[in-house]
Amino acid sequence: MGAFGCAVALLACVAGVGCKREQRNFREAPPAVTTHDVALSDLHPGGGSPAAPVHTPYENDAAAVSEGKQLYSAYNCVGCHAHGGGGMGPALRDDQWIYGHEADQIYHTILEGRPNGMPSFRGKIPDYQIWELAAYVRSLGGLLPKDVAPSRDDHMSGPPPESSTTRQHPKNSSLPPSAVR
Repeated sequence: MGAFGCAVALLACVAGVGCKREQRNFREAPPAVTTHDVALSDLHPGGGSPAAPVHTPYENDAAAVSEGKQLYSAYNCVGCHAHGGGGMGPALRDDQWIYGHEADQIYHTILEGRPNGMPSFRGKIPDYQIWELAAYVRSLGGLLPKDVAPSRDDHMSGPPPESSTTRQHPKNSSLPPSAVR
């Protein structure tokens, strides 16, 4: 073998040793990524802010839920949803929740609005009132404890209870004495 043949053989050996195929492990878990390694964006699904806490701060506050009930009428939620039974807006007393029944989902529905009719109330209603409304809407669906959910409205109150009625003394002058006992 000449000098040329030795050079080719040496080059083949060097190329064989120096070239290592990339090794891929398909069954390994990807390395953990921490949030400081990832650039966070202000963009979120639905175009709103990040998800709020799941529970409204007023979930167990009967006075705030009652306030939410008054706000429900004051902000004319009744105009679309009636008193929870639905109208041109969906019912809030059944088990069919289009955008979710959790407090944060209701909060975001009120805050951001929904397609086909639900307006956005961002900047029109303070956040604490939106949370009170969300708590009241959850009570309409029976999703709050009974001791927190408001009872009937004062304008719906009936006659006083029978125990507070003064005793009457009826006179049966038209009946014969044998019929009165």
